[in-house]
Amino acid sequence: MSSSVILSFTLVTRYVGLELRRAFRDVGFVVFGIGTPVLMYVMFTNVGDGSARTPDWALSAMVGLAAFGALSSGLTSGTAVAEDKAAGWLRRLRVTPLTSAQVVVGRSLTGSLMVLPAIIVVLVTALIANGVRLQPWQWLVLILVLWVGSLPFTMLGIANGYQLSSQTANVTNILCNLVLALLGGLWFPVSEFPGWLAPVATWTPGHLFARLGWDTAGGRAPSLTSAAGLAGWLLLFSAYAAYAYRRSGRKA
Repeated sequence: MSSSVILSFTLVTRYVGLELRRAFRDVGFVVFGIGTPVLMYVMFTNVGDGSARTPDWALSAMVGLAAFGALSSGLTSGTAVAEDKAAGWLRRLRVTPLTSAQVVVGRSLTGSLMVLPAIIVVLVTALIANGVRLQPWQWLVLILVLWVGSLPFTMLGIANGYQLSSQTANVTNILCNLVLALLGGLWFPVSEFPGWLAPVATWTPGHLFARLGWDTAGGRAPSLTSAAGLAGWLLLFSAYAAYAYRRSGRKA
C-alpha cells in the first residue's frame, strides 16, 4: 500500500473520529435522533385497545421505525453541515491537508455511522418490549441492510446542508424527513393510503428503503427491484451533493 493511500486513510479516519465526537456531544441529536423513533415504536405498538397488537404489527413497526430513525439521523447530518458552513468551519477545513474529496467522503462516512445507534436501539427495544424474535443472521443482515440503505438520505441531508443556509437547511431536512416517512409508509402501511397515492408511494425512497428491511425481517431475500430503485435515488442525491459542494466552494 502506497504512502499516499495510507496518509489519505489516516486523514479521513481522524476527521471522521472528530466529527463523530462532535455529533454525539450534541444532546439534541442523542435525545431526538435516537429517542424519538424508540418512543414512537413503543406508542404505536403498546397504546390503544390492543386489537392491533399482533406479532406481525410489532415486527413491521420495528422495521418501519428503525428505518425512520436511520432516515432522520442521515438527514440530521446535513443540518450539521449547514451549521458548520455558517460558523466558518468548512472554510477552515479547506486550508487543512484534507482534500475536497476527503472532506465529502469523511462527511458521508460520519453521517452513515450516525444512523447505526438509532437502528440498533429500536431493534433492541422491539426485542425487549414486544418480544420480537428473529434468527441471529436476520438481526445482523437487517442492521446491515438498514445501515447501507440509509446512505441516500445521508447524501440528501449533506446536499441540503451545502446548498442551503443553516435555518433553511434545518427546515428543509425536517420537511424531507416527514414527507419521506409518511409517503414511504414507515408510520402507517401503504395499503391504507388512498388508491391514487399507494402506487406512487411504493416508488418513493423511503418505501424502497423500508421494503428491503421488511423483506429481510420476513425471511425473504431483499427485492432486487427495491434495491435498484434505491440505488437510483442514491445516484440522484449524490449528484445533488456533488453539485452543492462545488457551489459552496465557489461561494467560500
